[in-house]
Amino acid sequence: MSAPEYPPAPQPTAPKNGLGTAGFVLGLVGLIFSFIPIIGVVAWPLVILGIVFSAIGFARARSGKATNQGLSIAGLVLSVIGLIIAIVWATVVTKAVNDVNNEANRTVTVHYEVTGTATDASITYTTLGDNGMSTSQEQPKTLPWSKDLSTKGLFKGGTLTVSTGANGGDVTCKVVVDGKETKTSKASGAYATASCDGF
Repeated sequence: MSAPEYPPAPQPTAPKNGLGTAGFVLGLVGLIFSFIPIIGVVAWPLVILGIVFSAIGFARARSGKATNQGLSIAGLVLSVIGLIIAIVWATVVTKAVNDVNNEANRTVTVHYEVTGTATDASITYTTLGDNGMSTSQEQPKTLPWSKDLSTKGLFKGGTLTVSTGANGGDVTCKVVVDGKETKTSKASGAYATASCDGF
């Protein structure tokens, strides 16, 4: 008498891990793109979808419907890091744009001043701004002498040069930009030159 035959035991359905894998891939690609300026805007939807898919994959793994808990956690971590980097880049770019706009719209006040005992001083001053460079020359009868100029937009610098004549004497030049002294120089003797530049 032969032993009874039993039907084969049903094979368990293989757990699915598609969402966790998708979240990991999206998080990885999004993280790579997040480091690249400008192109990094592509990272935003990738890392957000990566967070969503990884979170769903993690929840499915916790409930026993998937076996990709480690891959889901890795995808979640990569996506969050990519999102943080994308936010930092957006903040930096926004601040840079605002700084440029503020710089382009501000008014800069430049104060040129010359003091001393020279009786035949010759003064040359230039200002370089968005509208180009302007140069002027004056020969005041007496010192002290001063001039205030205003420039709109990006102030790129200027120069103030004062020379004594044959009669000699001493001269001191000073430049003040928006209330802050930025350059000063002294000279004495015949045909001596004091130069305030590089500010």
